[in-house]
Amino acid sequence: MNQPVTHDAFYDLDGDTLHEECGVFGILGHPDAATLTALGLHALQHRGQEAAGIVSFDGTQFHTEKHMGLVGDHYTNPATLAKLPGNMAIGHTRYSTTGEVALRNVQPLFAELEVGGIAVAHNGNFTNGLTLRRQLIAGGAICQSTSDTEVVLHLIARSRYTSTTDRFIDAIRQMEGGYSMLALTRTKLIAARDPTGIRPLVMGELDGKPIFCSETCALDIIGAKFVRDVENGEIIICEIQPDGSIEIDARKSPTAQPERLCLFEYVYFARPDSVVGGRSVYVARKNMGINLAKEAPVEADVVVPVPDGGTPAALGYAQESGIPFEYGIIRNHYVGRTFIEPTQQIRAFGVKLKHSANRAMIEGKRVVLVDDSIVRGTTSLKIVQMIRDAGAAEVHLRVASPMIFHPDFYGIDTPDAEKLLANQYDGVEAMCRYIGADSLQFISINGLYRAVGGEDRNPARPQFTDHYFTGEYPTRLLDKAAETMGRKVSVLASNG
Repeated sequence: MNQPVTHDAFYDLDGDTLHEECGVFGILGHPDAATLTALGLHALQHRGQEAAGIVSFDGTQFHTEKHMGLVGDHYTNPATLAKLPGNMAIGHTRYSTTGEVALRNVQPLFAELEVGGIAVAHNGNFTNGLTLRRQLIAGGAICQSTSDTEVVLHLIARSRYTSTTDRFIDAIRQMEGGYSMLALTRTKLIAARDPTGIRPLVMGELDGKPIFCSETCALDIIGAKFVRDVENGEIIICEIQPDGSIEIDARKSPTAQPERLCLFEYVYFARPDSVVGGRSVYVARKNMGINLAKEAPVEADVVVPVPDGGTPAALGYAQESGIPFEYGIIRNHYVGRTFIEPTQQIRAFGVKLKHSANRAMIEGKRVVLVDDSIVRGTTSLKIVQMIRDAGAAEVHLRVASPMIFHPDFYGIDTPDAEKLLANQYDGVEAMCRYIGADSLQFISINGLYRAVGGEDRNPARPQFTDHYFTGEYPTRLLDKAAETMGRKVSVLASNG
């Protein structure tokens, strides 16, 4: 079963990681709506770096600004924000998992409907989006993007309800998968979360005005107050009244299940200063390191994190084991995904472009290297070699998440199952030999559960979404069952 990693895969270090699809932010009734939305998206930049968009409404018409690249590359320009007047706005920062990278797919998506204009943005993936899309196209619908979000707009347009609220609810209840969604109309900001609660969504308040966003860190950056989590299966409608007041109506889906937040929000995606599902992400990650030290101890001289994701877990490992924590790897924060690597010789520098060994903390020492996860293993291989080249006597790799065996269909861009390291080698020892470490161990699924929720996994009713480790998907996968998984969607070149 041991399969060699291809030459291209060895150097494709950007492919050896997990990517979240996006972050969303929306605010209603505030005079600085677009500016606050831009700041909120900046705090959510870690959730998607390909593109960002904002839609505002000024009482008369909607305004849209969409750009490829980072939030700070465009929305710090006062001239750009001046094009987004109004006291209500929603925004989106994107990493694509459904639909190609093109300006036409950048959210929020906007449509002028019989009931008025509406903009929508969502985090996650609909597992029946492509199935519904094919049905819509067969019925005469014309799709302008390859994003599954556009399906919601078509369903809203086709709904027979009279109000935008009822049409939105009618549409969203036909969708399956893991999602958090925001919609903006002429008077309303609507927030919705999937019935299983896979993707996070929080409600905040600033100057008495409602805010919805993917993580609490987006509230913190603008000085907003955290109100509560949007419940799984809940739809919250905030509407500006003629007198300027805002009425809030919350409705719970009859199909709501017990909440099962995505475990990778805690392992990797959410910012460590965020609170997700009432739990500090930083504390959860530190607990992962503590439990990892209990489950996988080793004689060593220094604990070194793989920055930045492995840092809290490494602190926990060091605290529990009594082994000193040191920054043995220094990260270069100024090299992004767009770095041009035109030749094999330059591409071979891959890891060193982003990480440098701190020889003074490594040379002659037995190193415990702590990382948050291993996807394909190509980055781990290079980092272990880098630590050895810096003079380490031993390198022991400890991973703060279990082995990843299964792909995701809820908004995480994972490789196909056969490309995951855990499926390419027979057991941990074979994986360890490939990576080149002296030892390799992963946290157990129960160790991860205890770190996040304080108790072991309940196999009869798992408390979290954990299919990437266990293969137990919390919803139907209709698009996957249809086999095409979007391969027949046409591609239109875009100047984005």
